[in-house]
Amino acid sequence: MCRHNQYFGVKAAQDFIKRGEGGIIWHTQGSGKSLTMVWLTQWIKEQGEPALESLPKTIRENKEATAETIENNLRRIILEESPSNPMYYEKMSVLLDELISLRKMESLDYETYLQEIIALTRQVKKPNVITYPASLNTKAKRNLYANLGKNEALANELDQKILTTRKDEWRIHKIKTKEVRLAIAEILQRYGIIEDAEIEQIFDLVKNQREY
Repeated sequence: MCRHNQYFGVKAAQDFIKRGEGGIIWHTQGSGKSLTMVWLTQWIKEQGEPALESLPKTIRENKEATAETIENNLRRIILEESPSNPMYYEKMSVLLDELISLRKMESLDYETYLQEIIALTRQVKKPNVITYPASLNTKAKRNLYANLGKNEALANELDQKILTTRKDEWRIHKIKTKEVRLAIAEILQRYGIIEDAEIEQIFDLVKNQREY
């Protein structure tokens, strides 16, 4: 479901395209500009040749620049979201690299490329389309699961331990932070994860979950 600014941004851009004019969509950081671009691209694709012919000449004749703009925006989203689920977004980054390589080698026609980049953008923005066990009913649990070898029991137990240990503003108070880290280490060690580097990695992951 798009936000109101995305809806009106796309509608306005459609009107400009129909008139054969260019323009700028000016939205703030975090407003969903990349998805706005993807929805607009999908609309152009669905309209077919008439919409493509209505595009400003600078865009119509420079598909490379358009593709690079979409890719750069998608890369930025992946980098911003990566701390919350490193393993998932690493996979998304690899898929993006593969798609870019195929485009540059001209192994994909532009129509197929647009379909693939739209599908990838949806995966990046909506990771919950992946099927998870029913007990993993929060984003934080699913992110733990994805980064703990898909161990459902561990993800649930660790989530419960964090929720019962954390105190207000635990990230900015050293003692509260230490309590959470010790609680995490306790659960992880119970499951055979004893290396400090691994524990620290999961601790960083937890710190990047908004639900905690």
